[in-house]
Amino acid sequence: MPPRLNPTLRQRRVGTELRKMREAAGLSTANLSRALGIDRTQVSQIEAAKVGVSPERLRSFAAACKCMNEPLIDALESIIQDRSKGWWEEYRGTVPDGILENAELEKTSREFMLWVLTHMPGVCQTLSYAAAVFGRVIPPLPRHELETRTAFRMQRKADLRRDPKPVTFFIYESVLRTRFGGAEILREQLASLLDDSELPWMTIRVVPFDIDTFPGAVESLTYAFGAVPELDTVERESSHSTEHLDAISELTSYRYIFDRIESVALNETGSRDLIHKIARTL
Repeated sequence: MPPRLNPTLRQRRVGTELRKMREAAGLSTANLSRALGIDRTQVSQIEAAKVGVSPERLRSFAAACKCMNEPLIDALESIIQDRSKGWWEEYRGTVPDGILENAELEKTSREFMLWVLTHMPGVCQTLSYAAAVFGRVIPPLPRHELETRTAFRMQRKADLRRDPKPVTFFIYESVLRTRFGGAEILREQLASLLDDSELPWMTIRVVPFDIDTFPGAVESLTYAFGAVPELDTVERESSHSTEHLDAISELTSYRYIFDRIESVALNETGSRDLIHKIARTL
């Protein structure tokens, strides 16, 4: 089987979890390859998601590592057996991989939370607002790339509404006041955000300027809940890059940060009141 040239986020996660199993068992790649009866290079390729792994090989891998976590093994097997292609794959090669992985992470999680400081959550953006956000990129995007990224964002928004799941957005007050595209576009965006806040599966909470202590994260964050806690993922986004974090220590740290954010955020009613108040000033 030829090596994968561009493994997906989920494929990489399977390899990562297999590497964690091996390391937890105190096995080297050479030790594990002998136990499985395969070449050590193949073990490295599996862990790097360069080649696929069958459900049978997964369970042999887990047995050799003495992993008794059946819920995790079952969840990994479900990922392996799901060979469907996400809608975002039709955009591969036309938008950056990091943007594709935003959609993949949202689609494949059972629930997710966001913390945003600069602009509205992508799946809440109106068409005009999304175009204005992408229009601020330096250096400016060519027109066709701007239109493609905007269309992609609108498809993310539509997909979540076709197949909703619990989502919580923590939005810093500065986001509600930053006029991407001007006052009229922001007014339309705030009205749309208020409509979204009434959806039964969507929770929108604002972190106001007048909190005593800033919650402790200066990046835009997504916490995506996996099928089992071991498969949770944090996506940390900045203007320079997007990182996906899955070490237990990192997940614990960012769950604590989200707990702090939640503790200082307005409740849903208070958040709607503040959004209304800001919209009236435009």
